[in-house]
Amino acid sequence: MAAIEPNSAAKDNSFECIEMERKALLKFKENLNDPFHCLSSWVGSDCCKWVGVRCNKHAGNVIRLNLRGTDICSKATNNSATHTKRPLSGELNASLLDLKHLNYLDLSHNDFEDVQVPSFLGSLGMLRYLNLSHSSFAGKVPSQLGNLSHLQYLSLSTPSSSLSASDLSWLSGLTSLQYLDMSGVNLSRASSSWLQSINRVPSLSFLRLSDCELSGLPQTLPFFNLTSLLVLDLSFNRVDSLIPGWLSNISTLIELDLRGARLKGHISDVSWGNFCKLHRLDLSSNPEVVGDVEGLVEALTMCTNSTIESLNFAFNELTGNLPTSLGYLKNLRTIRLNGNKLSGSIPSSIGNLSYLKLLDLSENIMNGTIASNIGQLTELLTLDLDGNFWEGTLTENHFNNLTHLSEFYVSSKMGSLSFNISQNWAPSFNVVYLKIHDCQLGPEFPSWLKPQSKLKTIVLKNTGISDTVPTWFWDFSPQILSMDLSYNQLKGSLPKSLHFGDLAQVNLGFNAFEGSIPVWSGVTYLSLSNNFLSGSIPSNIGQEMSQLEGLDLSGNFISGSIPSSMSLLSDLTSLDLSNNRLSGKIPLYGEGHKLTLFTIDLSGNNLSGEIPAWMCTTPSLRIVQLSNNNLSGEISSVLPNCPHLYTIDLGDNAFFGSIPKWLGNNRTWVNELRLQGNALTGKIPESLCHLSYLHVLDLSHNNLSGHIPPCFGNMTGFKAPSDHYFGKTPSLDNPVVYSEHMDLYVKGRSMEYTSQMHVINLIDLSSNHLSGEIPQSLTELSYLVSLNLSWNQLTGGISSNIGALHQLESLDLSNNHLSGPIPPNMASLTFLGHLNLSYNNLSGEIPTTNQFHTLIDPSIYEGNPQLCGTPLSVKCSEHVNETTTGNDTDEDQDSYHNKLWLCLSIGFGYIVGFCAVCGSLVLKKSWRHAYFQFVDSVKDWILLVTVMNWVRIKRKLNLEKD
Repeated sequence: MAAIEPNSAAKDNSFECIEMERKALLKFKENLNDPFHCLSSWVGSDCCKWVGVRCNKHAGNVIRLNLRGTDICSKATNNSATHTKRPLSGELNASLLDLKHLNYLDLSHNDFEDVQVPSFLGSLGMLRYLNLSHSSFAGKVPSQLGNLSHLQYLSLSTPSSSLSASDLSWLSGLTSLQYLDMSGVNLSRASSSWLQSINRVPSLSFLRLSDCELSGLPQTLPFFNLTSLLVLDLSFNRVDSLIPGWLSNISTLIELDLRGARLKGHISDVSWGNFCKLHRLDLSSNPEVVGDVEGLVEALTMCTNSTIESLNFAFNELTGNLPTSLGYLKNLRTIRLNGNKLSGSIPSSIGNLSYLKLLDLSENIMNGTIASNIGQLTELLTLDLDGNFWEGTLTENHFNNLTHLSEFYVSSKMGSLSFNISQNWAPSFNVVYLKIHDCQLGPEFPSWLKPQSKLKTIVLKNTGISDTVPTWFWDFSPQILSMDLSYNQLKGSLPKSLHFGDLAQVNLGFNAFEGSIPVWSGVTYLSLSNNFLSGSIPSNIGQEMSQLEGLDLSGNFISGSIPSSMSLLSDLTSLDLSNNRLSGKIPLYGEGHKLTLFTIDLSGNNLSGEIPAWMCTTPSLRIVQLSNNNLSGEISSVLPNCPHLYTIDLGDNAFFGSIPKWLGNNRTWVNELRLQGNALTGKIPESLCHLSYLHVLDLSHNNLSGHIPPCFGNMTGFKAPSDHYFGKTPSLDNPVVYSEHMDLYVKGRSMEYTSQMHVINLIDLSSNHLSGEIPQSLTELSYLVSLNLSWNQLTGGISSNIGALHQLESLDLSNNHLSGPIPPNMASLTFLGHLNLSYNNLSGEIPTTNQFHTLIDPSIYEGNPQLCGTPLSVKCSEHVNETTTGNDTDEDQDSYHNKLWLCLSIGFGYIVGFCAVCGSLVLKKSWRHAYFQFVDSVKDWILLVTVMNWVRIKRKLNLEKD
């Protein structure tokens, strides 16, 4: 504000200060702590010459008291070292009330140690300026401040939210107030009435309420009084409301800051064309704000003489193409549209923005070409085109006039952007930060980099360079803070010794470098992974690279042992020496070594011996990858005191003994446990069920026996997406990026999981000696992705509730002794892509619905003689006939015996009846005579009837002839 002037000691006062006011200042000083002696000049009779004090040059009254902590000590001692200190603390004495003419009070940027803002300040009736910001005041803002009717400037902003106010109605008494800054003050209890209270301050021009925990933003106001508002800052609140339409009524605004306010709705809900005086517009970081960027730009161009200088709509949900009309906003200095869903190309009209200093279009889906007119932006300092799908070619015309360019970032996710720049080109700019990746820059190393004398960051990642690195390039190393030349085909040997700038990060991984490991001082992170480096790790690496926080030498041909000097790397958080030819034992570090390791990966080497005890004296350790070595020892003595581990991979070693019960009792954060390919014996302990966040369990290829614990069904890590629980594990403060990897057997083949580690839920107990039935409770693991129980001695049937495993993609139950049918509801496993049920005793018909249409490989079901149907050659009808004629079942045998007994009964009855009749005729003469006499009479009767019928028929035939 024009009425606010910086404080200075009065040099031309006509009168000494008034004695009463001098005593008031000294009394005020008595209650202050001044460890830097910033008020050492407060001696003598003329208080008007004291630092921070200003008097009326005619009457001698103290009118201004400026004790701003950021500059008071430098004025008193001329020592700029105290400029950043917060020198004053203590309490505010009410003696200030004796300064009757005081109109300016600045106590900002001090440390008053959570004392309350004194209510007596409301009695300094002449105050026009009051600044208590960033001074660690606490408690409630006193409502007595509303008595300061002459006050024009009030700042109570605080970064700590230690101040609060439940009611802002006292603001209505500040009838002269023009500037109000309460940023950081907790106004959550005033959310329902804050806007109405502020609306009653008619002269308000500057309003800053950033990060005040405001919720709710009224969509309408009964009357609107903020017609003179120039600055409105409601950023970083949680209003969770639509963009209010009444904003369009504040046509006087020159600055509108609504970033991170959790607004929602369509950008067209506001008439942006009304803001013809607007210089700065920030609506960024509101991911629920949607709309077409073309409509926004068109609305802003409605003003004939647009004054907009800064446009920030980053991290919203804007769509569409950048319109040609963007070139009409000729006063633009800053454009931030990154993190949206913009598409298309950059319009050629961009070249009209001659004042533009920053253009950020990164992280969109722009897929067109980059206009060469961008080379007309002579004032451009930062050009960020990273993270899009650019096409076409960049030539020298894109850069020729960018004489002030300091930062340049570009990449194409499709890799369809190329550079066509002559090796002899001499750029007009001298960049400090250069990042080019996923583009075609090679095959030659760009010689136009040679004159870039200010380079601090250089990224040429995956740019198709297949050349040697020129000697002049390494001359940049003393000034380099970040260098990434990874994923190229760079070749040759590396300089054995270089000195980089402090805290430098260097990544030369995935190239074709040869030779020995270099020693580069000043580097905090060094990755030389996946090259052709050989030899041993330098024995002096601990002394010469003492600042190392991350070291990745994986995927080379390094041999020899791990040097003991690594124990001197006290800041090392990530060590990856995997997939080399290292041998010997893991070094034993003595007592007194303070290690800060988060990650240690020594997998894929030839290391031997036991795991040293120092690993678990490192409380920060989170990831242990020691697989594919020759390590040995009893598993119960390994890692007994590492309570914070979340990844344990000891697979493919020679560890023996049983799985210790404590592994589940005090390892609640374990996410991944892989003990595959060892010589473990005994039972699977039920304590593993206590691992609530476990989502990878691989105990395969051991000698485990006993039953599968039924409590496996209680493991909650398999009942939700794995990344859901990963987010709840202890936070990883590791500043060094480590790419976790693990070999897992999924879908019938071994696969290395890296970035997908946290999205797979897997249980692999295969190739052990487990017996008993498969627990029914396993079907409760609804997010299980892969289950492998093959090559065991499991019995019983497949659970009829297996269809509940709706996320299952791979199931292997082969080579067991399972019996019974294949449950029909297995067909509902729509994600199931790999199934193996071979070599069991399963029977019945193979389901044919849904997912079984895709599972047509006969080897899935082979070795189950009682299975039939597609895709096996044995049809179910033929199968039934064969069993009835040849291989009798128990039911068929029962039927055969029943028929045999029926036939024997009939035969026996016939014999008994025949003997009873014929035997009696033989033994009794009278019966025999009577029987034969009866037979003769019957014979005569039959003969007589036959003759009579024949005569009758003959007569009938003769009559018919006549």
